[in-house]
Amino acid sequence: MTEVVIVGAGPAGIAAAELLLAKGLKPTLIDEGARPGGQGYRRPADDLALDMNRLMGSEAKKYASLHRRFDALVAHIDYRPGTLVWAIDGNTLHLLREGRAETIAFDKLLIASGAMDRVAPLPGWALPGVFTLGGAQVALKDQGCLIGNRVAFLGSSPLLSLAAKQYRDMGAEIAVLADTTPLMAKAAALPALLAAPRTLFRGLWYMGALLRAGTRLLHGVAPIAIEGTNRVEALVLRDSQGCERRFACDAIALGYGLKPETQLADLAGAQFAYDADFRLFLPVIDGMGRARPGLYLAGDGARIGGADAAEASGLLAAHAILADLGQMQDVASTRNLARRVQRLRQFQRGLASAFAWPKAQIASLPDTVTLCRCENVSVGEVRAAMARELGPTEVNRVKAMTRCGMGRCQGRVCGPALQEIVAAGAGNDGAAAGRLRGQAPVKPIALAAAGDPA
Repeated sequence: MTEVVIVGAGPAGIAAAELLLAKGLKPTLIDEGARPGGQGYRRPADDLALDMNRLMGSEAKKYASLHRRFDALVAHIDYRPGTLVWAIDGNTLHLLREGRAETIAFDKLLIASGAMDRVAPLPGWALPGVFTLGGAQVALKDQGCLIGNRVAFLGSSPLLSLAAKQYRDMGAEIAVLADTTPLMAKAAALPALLAAPRTLFRGLWYMGALLRAGTRLLHGVAPIAIEGTNRVEALVLRDSQGCERRFACDAIALGYGLKPETQLADLAGAQFAYDADFRLFLPVIDGMGRARPGLYLAGDGARIGGADAAEASGLLAAHAILADLGQMQDVASTRNLARRVQRLRQFQRGLASAFAWPKAQIASLPDTVTLCRCENVSVGEVRAAMARELGPTEVNRVKAMTRCGMGRCQGRVCGPALQEIVAAGAGNDGAAAGRLRGQAPVKPIALAAAGDPA
């Protein structure tokens, strides 16, 4: 029997598992989370009384539908929650579950690993009380906790408005929502954003709800510093008029959009190409999600597109698996899915302009700013390494000389900013700076587990 393994139990992974099961296969669904839904549709702990209709807002029906579908599916597949895929060796996955190492062989592998926040460092960002935007949402959805009582939201992402509204609805005071992209840049991106009008208008509604509630929304700001002695006390920035402003707060949610989690795709043999719109190296896939024979990528782990695009791309990848196994597929259905995915991902390109990655802000960071928090490497140390005679101009060589990106997160947090620092220091673009290569283990594991697979 063909062994089909899916990594990731978000919308993409669940949709793919449903279709494969309906076509006579019993896939194995592996997920690092204890409960299904991925980050966006995260299911809270069973004993936590959260009003998900209130928290999810207009997405509440989709959220409830996804979890009903999963509940109907789970008894018929091999579901392995709380399981980390930490390495891939040929056609074997190395897993860690409840402290025990396991392996599983596959014939077809679908990776739907989702995305994580992309963050830009600034002075003071290592203070306690600074969270990624996604981390702030996880605390709320998973445990019903606020990261602070008076929270500032900083960065450039459509998720800033959503998260700020969720926090306000759950009782937090919003100190400020500060967006680094000018308002005119958002207006200029409107034609591209009309590729997904419902998503666009939902985002505008979130912003309107915050304004109606009296939340301060600033556009085109320049972050100066996060202040505090032992924890966050204030956010200092320069507004679009050039005036320095200080906002007292006890927590900050920081986010500049999302980036695909591609470490497993890298280990599985996917090829990568630089995307100048997103300033990221992304895996190369065909229109159905094929990365190489036997390897398929779907959801935000392949391209950022949101929950609807993730589900459609999961179905496309499942169709590709079935086609590669010799099953006839409905061509009209797959074409419609492909058009839907393309339209929603094109919308994300518009968002990349409306909510820009602050490459100039990162390139001009002071030397004293910590770049790699895991290894405590500063921006100045990276620049000094590059300034040596025959100094490195590529991120992996910089990593080898400075240890930037060698810590617990393996460059998942500092990597995008490191790429901009290296590109600026060498006078190159992001593509010439290169990408940090993935390596096992993709996340920290015990040495005993690594050496004793079941």
